[in-house]
Amino acid sequence: MPEIEEPEIGRTPNTSSIYPRFVRLKRLFTRIQKNEEVILVITSAIVGIGAGIGAVIFRFLIQVIETVGYDWFPSLLPGLGKSYVVLVPAVGGLLVGLLIYFFAREAKGHGVPEVMEAVALRGGRIRPIVAVIKSLASSLSIGSGGSVGREGPIVQIGSALGSSLGQWLNLSNERIRNLVACGAAGGIAATFNAPIAGVIFALEVILGEFSVAYFGTVVISAVLASVIGQAVFGDMPAFPLPTEYHLNSVWEFTFYPLLGILAALIGSLFVRVLYWSEDRFDEWRAIPEWLKPAIGGALLGGLALFYPLVTPLKWDRLPQVFNVGYDVIQGTFADEIVLGSVLFLLFLKLIATTLTLGSGGSGGIFAPSLFMGAMLGAAFGSLMNLLFPSISAPPGAYALVGMAALFSASAHAPITAVIILFELTGDYRIILPLMLTVVIATFLSRKLLKGESIYTLKLTRRGVSLQRGRDVDVMQGVYVQEVMVSEVDTVSYNLSLVDLSETFARTRHHGFPILDDDGRLWGMVTISDLEVVVAKNYPRRTPVTEIGTLYSRLVVAYPDETIGDVLRKMGPQGIGRLPVVSRSDPRRLLGLIGRDDIIRAYEVAITRRAELSHRIQRMAFREEESTEFVEYALTTSDNAVGKSISELSPILPQDCIIVSIHRGDQVIIPHGNTRLQSGDRLTAFVHSEATSSLFQTLKKQDLPPG
Repeated sequence: MPEIEEPEIGRTPNTSSIYPRFVRLKRLFTRIQKNEEVILVITSAIVGIGAGIGAVIFRFLIQVIETVGYDWFPSLLPGLGKSYVVLVPAVGGLLVGLLIYFFAREAKGHGVPEVMEAVALRGGRIRPIVAVIKSLASSLSIGSGGSVGREGPIVQIGSALGSSLGQWLNLSNERIRNLVACGAAGGIAATFNAPIAGVIFALEVILGEFSVAYFGTVVISAVLASVIGQAVFGDMPAFPLPTEYHLNSVWEFTFYPLLGILAALIGSLFVRVLYWSEDRFDEWRAIPEWLKPAIGGALLGGLALFYPLVTPLKWDRLPQVFNVGYDVIQGTFADEIVLGSVLFLLFLKLIATTLTLGSGGSGGIFAPSLFMGAMLGAAFGSLMNLLFPSISAPPGAYALVGMAALFSASAHAPITAVIILFELTGDYRIILPLMLTVVIATFLSRKLLKGESIYTLKLTRRGVSLQRGRDVDVMQGVYVQEVMVSEVDTVSYNLSLVDLSETFARTRHHGFPILDDDGRLWGMVTISDLEVVVAKNYPRRTPVTEIGTLYSRLVVAYPDETIGDVLRKMGPQGIGRLPVVSRSDPRRLLGLIGRDDIIRAYEVAITRRAELSHRIQRMAFREEESTEFVEYALTTSDNAVGKSISELSPILPQDCIIVSIHRGDQVIIPHGNTRLQSGDRLTAFVHSEATSSLFQTLKKQDLPPG
């Protein structure tokens, strides 16, 4: 008799039974899952092949849309003149907005942060529809002229394919994360003919860790995807160089650090302007969300019509700042663009990209970063050739280095930047100045952006702080005022050493704030200070002011700082306690925070994050296919301003969780007593159908009084 397979307990009947071949394939995978190495190799190979095919289809879609928009459409309506550069991006933006708004909100923007978030918080689970919508939305955005790149979309497309395969086979979270990384590596490898860079990008950016367990499968996926890409696109570097670049003189090593500093400044500016643009479009609530990409496209077209009037730059079929702009980058290698023009193109590209992505377009930041880096490097190289013609390399060499430096300054991925530039150009001769410049740009940019990259900043604004691919910074959700000790034992500034010793013995404290006669903070004294002067045989009547630390030299905490900020202050010097003072009056003592308080804060943070994660997971499992993260910026006219989370909870939609509040430079993990302020940017996890209800609740005028 034929074998009858029992249905799995607790599962609904599999609707895929109408596809017997797929069912048999799934059963085969289920049987061999006990051999982990075999299943990992097979699945990573499938994902690599899928990512390679996806990259081919994606690039084909871009070419078709560009041909329709910039060849067929202008020839059909020749009377429009050059105004087609306004109409085509606007129509493309409209279609992008409709696709994203109604089918997959995750496809908005540059895509990589959403993949990182899925890996860190959701076990690598990405909705299958994301691959389809991201392909269509990004090809429309790029093909219609949007100033974005292919790397973000193809990473998200490949990752979604890997995640979908893992979910279909009921694999564990760890295996699904592995397949997500395989998809990302395969997408990069096939799109740019850069298999090594694809592997490094997946490990350095997506997973945030270099692990032998992941390396082998990611390599398999990248190699197979690259083979497919080479079979279709050819085995040529993306940027063939017209000449061989090399160091003309060892003195050139003094130039490249300057280029690294400039790349860090421009990269940091790019990140900040991009998110500023997103905020301004998000705050523009009079316009439907799905319409904003069309407005961004029209503004982009207006920019293209305007800049030939005020700059020496002219264009024929396609403006220089449209699309990925690789042909313009190639021109910098051949020294075809003069100094003034490359400077104009640098800032025009920055504006064009922020209009495209800020308005809600779909595409990556890799190509714009390369474009701006090439323009910066070419301008810097031209200047060096004017000042030091005998020792400077051609401007194209500096353009090449600038590309890697500015990308790394934005993405904080120095290894990927170095490797991918080598693979994109096939030139290894300038690797030493390239490495030096990239490291300097990355280091300085980290300082300027407070450790955030263009990828992680998007998540930090949602309350998700990533380090090495994991959400670890739970202490950013607890504030000093919540755990500090307000009733503090203090000592007078004229107390003698003998009395101070008795006070330490009686209270068993290890440090005291010192107050003057007016009750204002004079400084701090610790038991270590006392031990030092006792060993030196100071007179017993020596006042405490002789051994204490004056307030002007103290490291202090403020009540509105997070515990994470306090830990960073205490760590370098091994400080055990900090006085908490008022920002407006630094000599007004408000409390004290020490190691015990930080331990208590950690317990509070873990409890809050666990509760929040549990609520999100419970809601996501209940409505897996129709939940999303949304953002809302509060203004003074919104009646939710001044209300606490607990006061809002009864009237918020049932399927809604306020995840984080972005307030200035702070990210707050909210709790019941957290009060909303004008200017707060709320991130909520909500059922898609409840989004408009949430927005109406936050701004309607009949909320209960605070």
